[in-house]
Amino acid sequence: MKTTNNLLFSLIGFFFMISLPGCNDQPVNAGDYTIQPVPFTSVKVTDDFWAPRIKRNHEVTIPIAFEQSEKTGRIKNFKIAGGMEKGKFQSNYPFDDSDVFKIIEGASYSLQTFPDPELETYLDTLISYIELAQENDGYIYTYRTIMGDDSHPWIGTKRWEKTHILSHELYNIGHMYEAAVAHYQATGKSRFLDIAIKSADLVARDFGWGKIETYPGHQEIEIGLVKLYRVTGNRKYLELAKFFLDVRGDGEEYNQAHKKVTEQTVAVGHAVRAAYMYTGMADVAALTNDPGYVNAIDKIWQDIVYKQLYLTGGIGATGGNEGFGEPFNLPNMSAYCETCASIANVFWNYRMFLLHGNAKYYDILERTLYNGLLSGVSLTGDRFFYPNPLESYGQHQRQEWFGCACCPSNVCRFIPSVPGYVYAKTRDRLYVNLYMDNTAKIELDGQIVEVTQQTKYPWDGKVVLTITPDQPSKFKLCLRVPGWAQDEAVPGDLYHYLNNNENEIVLKINGKAKKYSLDDGYIVISRKWGKGDIVELDMPMPVRKVKAHRNIEADRDKVAIQKGPIVFCAEGIDHKNNRVLNLVYDPETTLESEYRSELLNGVQVITGEAKSTKRLPLTLIPYHVWANRGSGEMMVWLPTTKEVSRPLP
Repeated sequence: MKTTNNLLFSLIGFFFMISLPGCNDQPVNAGDYTIQPVPFTSVKVTDDFWAPRIKRNHEVTIPIAFEQSEKTGRIKNFKIAGGMEKGKFQSNYPFDDSDVFKIIEGASYSLQTFPDPELETYLDTLISYIELAQENDGYIYTYRTIMGDDSHPWIGTKRWEKTHILSHELYNIGHMYEAAVAHYQATGKSRFLDIAIKSADLVARDFGWGKIETYPGHQEIEIGLVKLYRVTGNRKYLELAKFFLDVRGDGEEYNQAHKKVTEQTVAVGHAVRAAYMYTGMADVAALTNDPGYVNAIDKIWQDIVYKQLYLTGGIGATGGNEGFGEPFNLPNMSAYCETCASIANVFWNYRMFLLHGNAKYYDILERTLYNGLLSGVSLTGDRFFYPNPLESYGQHQRQEWFGCACCPSNVCRFIPSVPGYVYAKTRDRLYVNLYMDNTAKIELDGQIVEVTQQTKYPWDGKVVLTITPDQPSKFKLCLRVPGWAQDEAVPGDLYHYLNNNENEIVLKINGKAKKYSLDDGYIVISRKWGKGDIVELDMPMPVRKVKAHRNIEADRDKVAIQKGPIVFCAEGIDHKNNRVLNLVYDPETTLESEYRSELLNGVQVITGEAKSTKRLPLTLIPYHVWANRGSGEMMVWLPTTKEVSRPLP
């Protein structure tokens, strides 16, 4: 063990850092998010929706991701670079190192929920390969180490020469920093963290004002550097993250380098790069109190939500740039909506909430989480989507792996962290942001408050919370009331409901109905809480018909169906001749909803009638479970006239 622990221990008294989902409670610096996360390690999820997915990620997704990394040579690259074996670079892309880092990050998170000595030993072995692959001065990039300078069009004739284009040197190590922090927090072992610090010290020596003044072509290192700063307290990592943002301005829209970041007001270019950058900007803004950053990401958020967001929460409409297109250009069949972009969108909206405390950011986060993100992984945990279209002839099917495997590895690291998005806190406020069965123990103003949730969410909007502080104490319990429960499909007017929710939301405290008002989307209950106080929140969840903004040409004369946070779709396997694209939805049909425990691991199903040459039964399933029974026709937006239905190709 090197000097890392001594450094950490000496800083404990000076820094009080928060953690983001996937991290443990830590000391917080004076400049930081006003609202603090409650780490996933404090929240034990016990429901039938998320708990099996988190367990399956540990038992299936992470193991097969490592298996694929072995099979495709991603892990062997570290052995070759470290001199353990001989050979050429084994896998497809110079950025393939990053997949191994992301899977290690996910495995580290998962270890904190499912202690697994065999997995921990395997991670130790992988970290030893990474340590050997790291060059003496801290540089780590297996492609260059193995193949040499100028060995690939993306590489350049020397280190860092093409970081602003496609080398991914900084992108790779950004993911390594995140993984190293996660592993340190999960195990207490500093070996990987020391590797990351050695790398970051090299980057800090080489980059900066008056040194190499260029930016990462694929943003990510900014997030990793902030996490290193939080763990070590070394401010140069935060300053370096800010430098990589501030140095942008003379490049291309594709990687958001066309303007200074504080001058950008609309989302352009590659969606994953963009959302990672906005995430990094939020972190740096909070830690440095930079209003210019906040102003920029506020405007960009509004641009996306008002003009460029799919109903599923997906972002990035076009495949050519894997990113944003023109405003309101949201095609369904060719929708890109990369799984990684949905994950990045969750990261960003989470931080926007921590900055502003408004529930509208969680409305976008939840929509993305339950729809555009979850569709990226199969119910079995071993098949994946890269793009997530909203319509298909059957040409889309889930894959075991991809040559560019950023999405499966991103799923590995995201799923274990979901419990960390449920709660948040300030000194005297406890936010309940997501609803799922769980028991949480939350430190609040010097004492532990235990919170238990009982609910069948997302299929039902009834939630029962039991609040048990160590001792009776006064604080504010803030219950998020989702937009869908307030007749608001999304913030803004990109989508709206055709039918209002006629049933009122009911709040009870210890069995007595209480009046309430909303503050930024939250019911705020200020009282002295005692052991076993019970709060009941009943949010009626009718089936809703959704209409798109008139400027979205692809959705004109169509409706979509939503219930609670879940967007539904029609899939061919549930309909005559395995066809749905020729159906015409009857706006007058009565839509019924029922839970079917035997279907797709248990899902809500909506039924009604549609028309073709005659009236036909219509069955809708949650969008996130489509293509789990094979490939076939699918559509989210249902035509209301024959003219906009699709014939066979």
